[in-house]
Amino acid sequence: MANLRRKLPPLTALTAFEAVARLGGFTRAAAELGVTQAAISRQIHLLEDMFGFPLFRRLHRRVELTEKGKQLSSTTSTAFNLIAETISDWSKEEAGDDLAIAATIAFSHFWLLPRIASFSKAHPNIRLRIITQDNAIKVDGEDVDLAIRFGSGLWPDGDAEFLFHDEIFPICSADYAQEIGQIRDLAQLTRYPLITNDTADPTWTNWNQWLAAFSVTIPGKGSGMHCSFYTEAIYAALNGHGIALGWRRLVEDLLTQNRLVRLTNEAIVTQNAYFFIAPRRRARKKAVDLFIEWLKREASLPEP
Repeated sequence: MANLRRKLPPLTALTAFEAVARLGGFTRAAAELGVTQAAISRQIHLLEDMFGFPLFRRLHRRVELTEKGKQLSSTTSTAFNLIAETISDWSKEEAGDDLAIAATIAFSHFWLLPRIASFSKAHPNIRLRIITQDNAIKVDGEDVDLAIRFGSGLWPDGDAEFLFHDEIFPICSADYAQEIGQIRDLAQLTRYPLITNDTADPTWTNWNQWLAAFSVTIPGKGSGMHCSFYTEAIYAALNGHGIALGWRRLVEDLLTQNRLVRLTNEAIVTQNAYFFIAPRRRARKKAVDLFIEWLKREASLPEP
């Protein structure tokens, strides 16, 4: 290390040189570094005396790098950038108590938000930002630290890890269930309003697909409220507008509270599953690892 220091010129001189080379002039470098132009000139002369050759060609009102000056400029620029990136990474670690989690509207509303208070209680210094939208948010950008998605687990923008499968069955409000009585045959379901919701997601199961799994078809167009989002479909069911499809992981709290009831024993298990996905191109924050540990614990809790 001592030999290395003897080979290196003073950092002040290298800083002045890097600024002149980048900005293209002594005056601009002096303004950026907050010193006089004469001070910059002295540092450059110091380097040139040490090396024994000029680093700049002094032209009329401007300077131009020599070939060796260009070599040193490239090296100092790379070195300073690496130092800046390292310090930036440290700053990010210090600011690692900010955590951005992306999830769909339904998952955020029915599963994540009702549980997340336990994470905040355990880690009060971590500031959470929940990004909610049904279109998948890419995690290889700068805004998302972790995403929770439903699908195959094969996504190009990050590394996915399995969280849980789900199962789907008919649900409605307790009052509505009492009104229609016991469902003895799945074909009976088609006599009642079936609440549906829009989705462009091919992994989402609708009423036609669910009933087809039991060789039942909906006659004609069927009846029932049509909603834009799954959250709206669930609230429509809560308010007695008909029967919706319940994704157990999403509605289990409402079932436990008896605000919704399961109408049949029949259910289908999803082929796809919920995964959490983290960026692979960025260093992972400590807060992300803490959140993943919490997420796994919550996912493994027994059913209510």
